Parts: sequence; C-alpha cells; structure tokens
Amino acid sequence: MTQTSENVTWLTQEAYNKLKDELEYLSGPARTEIATKIAAAREEGDLRENGGYHAAKEEQGKQELRVRQLTQLLQNAKVGEAPADDGIVEPGMVVTIAFDGDEDDTMTFLLASREYASDDIETYSPQSPLGIGVNGKKAGDDAEYELPNGKKATVKILSAKPYSG
Repeated sequence: MTQTSENVTWLTQEAYNKLKDELEYLSGPARTEIATKIAAAREEGDLRENGGYHAAKEEQGKQELRVRQLTQLLQNAKVGEAPADDGIVEPGMVVTIAFDGDEDDTMTFLLASREYASDDIETYSPQSPLGIGVNGKKAGDDAEYELPNGKKATVKILSAKPYSG
C-alpha cells in the first residue's frame, strides 16, 4: 500500500497501475471532454451570467489539480510489495483498535494515504496523529496519540492485517 517517508510514497504494483491509469485518463480523454463542455457553454453567450461555463471551468481546475497531484505522486513513487502479515501496524494494514481499554468500543480502519480512501473502509493517513501513534505497534500493544484539543488518548491494538482491497 503506501508509506510516505520524506517525499517517497511506496505503492504496490496494483496501486501504481490504478493511479497511472487515472492520470492517463485525466490527461487525455477527460481534458478533451472538459474542453468540449467549455466550448459549448461559451457559445451560449454572455460568460458573466453563464452558470454552465463557470461550472465547467471549475471542474477543469479541479481536474488539473488532480493531474498535478498524481504526476507528483507517481514521480516520487517506489513500487514494492504489500506489507507482511506479521501483525505489526504499518501503512497498508487494516487495523482494529479499542478505545480507552474498552474492548467493546472498537474501530477498524485502513492505515494508508488518501489515495486509498473508499466507502468500504475508513482510511487514516500514516501522518495523522492516530496513524503516528499506532504505526510500528502490534496486537496487544497500547498506543497513545494527540487529540485535536491537545489532550492525549490511548487505544489498544487488537489486530493488524494487510489490506486486500
């Protein structure tokens, strides 16, 4: 999955291919589609009050930002293997934790970059306070992290398994 250290992002071959395909689509067919939308909206007349034109230009801006993000990510990517199934929390692992020692109050999430975010499982960045706190721990360990209000919270690592997504 991913592990960002300095400017290097570790990706599985599958993840690299998926992101590269997205970049190729956004750089080619998607650019043509948005240019067509902008041209059609321009033909409607007065651009100051043309909602379709402004929406298409906003969409174009978001698309170009994503192209730049993907280009930078892939330039700094190192392709490697998924993490080992050794129970140690690291990027690319699905982690289950219990809050404040209460084994009934649990949460399961994927420790990975936002490139892996999906509706299937909540994703936390390895650079987030929780991600930093649990990284390197193993099942049975306690991990401490800082809450947004500056207080500390403790969680117990219940399990860590490689993401099979």
